[in-house]
Amino acid sequence: MSSLAHCNFPFTAVAGQESLKLALILSAINPRIGGVLISGPRGSAKSTLARGLSGVMPALQGDDLAPFATLPLGASEDRLLGALDLQQVLQEKEVAFKPGLLSRAHGGVLYVDEVNLLSDHLVDQLLDVSASGVNRIERDGVSHEHEARFLLVGTMNPDEGELRPQLQDRFGLMVTLDNHYSLEERVQIVRLRDEYDQDPKAFCDAFKYKQRNLKNSIQIARNGLSKVRCADALRMDIASRCQDAQVDGVRADIVWVRAAMTHAAWRGATTVSIDDIQVVETLVLAHRRHNNPPQSPSAKPSSPPPSTPPSRRPPHSLPDDAQGAAKESNSQGDWGSMQPEQQATSERISVPIAHTAEALTTPSANFSEVTPGKQRGKTQGGYRPDASVMGEGIDWFRSIIRHPQSWPPRQLLPKKRHTGLPVLHLVLLDTSASTLAQGVFANAKGVILDIAQRAYLAREQMAILGFGQESVSAVLPKVRAPKEILARLDELAAGGGTPFRLAIEKVSQYLMQQHKATTGLVSQTYILTDGRTQADVTDFSPTSNKVLLGQCVLIDTENTPVKRGRGAEIAQQLGADYLLLNSLLETTS
Repeated sequence: MSSLAHCNFPFTAVAGQESLKLALILSAINPRIGGVLISGPRGSAKSTLARGLSGVMPALQGDDLAPFATLPLGASEDRLLGALDLQQVLQEKEVAFKPGLLSRAHGGVLYVDEVNLLSDHLVDQLLDVSASGVNRIERDGVSHEHEARFLLVGTMNPDEGELRPQLQDRFGLMVTLDNHYSLEERVQIVRLRDEYDQDPKAFCDAFKYKQRNLKNSIQIARNGLSKVRCADALRMDIASRCQDAQVDGVRADIVWVRAAMTHAAWRGATTVSIDDIQVVETLVLAHRRHNNPPQSPSAKPSSPPPSTPPSRRPPHSLPDDAQGAAKESNSQGDWGSMQPEQQATSERISVPIAHTAEALTTPSANFSEVTPGKQRGKTQGGYRPDASVMGEGIDWFRSIIRHPQSWPPRQLLPKKRHTGLPVLHLVLLDTSASTLAQGVFANAKGVILDIAQRAYLAREQMAILGFGQESVSAVLPKVRAPKEILARLDELAAGGGTPFRLAIEKVSQYLMQQHKATTGLVSQTYILTDGRTQADVTDFSPTSNKVLLGQCVLIDTENTPVKRGRGAEIAQQLGADYLLLNSLLETTS
């Protein structure tokens, strides 16, 4: 077992995944590229290649072996940044610094498995250090700084949630993998893994020459990197491609030039060619590209009359025969045959829902209408508002200094409580065709506009999911609430049927992932729907293991002379609070 612990699966023994191997090799040659983000399902060799990189990467500081440090998901700030050295304090009565993982990774690799589930406070620290290359600590009586230059390698399974955009952009290259292999590749992978498991040391010895040759090649390319030149014409080509991809800022341009120059050095050249640019294009743009595919003519919405401003456009009304079908039938087929259509966002509609962390965790929030069945306050949805202070640990510095001659300390003092709690506003918007009647879809967007603007002022996060056309799609990924959201809402179209149960399943899974990844998360879910669905969601009640974590409110957008009342029934099933959109319209007007 000891040989297995000290011998990772050799990098050169991994079958397939050539694009990932290239990305890791280029980053090992030139760490200034910014590291590698690896996205893919389980069983695609993400972790194996990431861990194997240290065996072929020359150390940045000239040592024989490049350092390799793993950042666990549950790590504390002390573990990452470093903290007070208790042993030296007790033995020598001196305040000293004990290095953390950032110090251990200096000159080598910092590996984060499931980086998309990393806590926000650790992400913030990584962003600061990766940008400056210096780790500065001013805490617990310690004032210290040290260099922290490392190659950041992160892996993630996209099914388990998105990566925070700020951290995603810090990765220079991204590789998206799949786990589909040919029969020959599957046989080879199983055979190699079996040989490794039987005798790890002998297996590693069999590949030591390939490992050494690759390491020498990386070192040669690193030495020759300073001699590589990139012509201005090729730099202009890179800039043009980045502009066509509608990337944010110029980080993509910088990384692309560096990656192309590195690829030229890898093949032993001193000038960048067009092939070098094309080889790394996908790696650079995979997580930065924003350009959207052109709309088909049939799905393209018609423009409003020039004399009518978009924000004041009259509510969309369906043809008489469509409205008649809506009244006479509960089936999804009547609506599902309609093509997607847009409806401009109405004016902002105020929602009487608390938006601060403190208000969201107290039972006194002002709801105009509440459906019984869901507990309010501290026990709601399985969320404990005091979770953020549990497990924060002991302030050893203050405990020891108070009684320096006593061990163990007479009193263990807790670390100071963090006053701010992370808040997520999750909107689930019904985008089925039935919401186009009587301007319901436009008014629902007006509610979202209010939620977004208030969350923006509070610097809180927001995510929007739409469900319609028999699918659930991300309208806005989890980001800090954007200041400008009106254009995005205006472009959103409605059509098709109502996959309500699928939407609730997705939201339940998403909230579980977010609460798992972020300690002390306060979540508020808003479900905007007209209730035109026969879906049964009783198994998502507050007493089940599928409960929607955090607080939840269903805003009933139904606007018909004869109310079906399904919105209230669904709210009761989910244990959600209940509001009528018409009541909000009356309050706003």
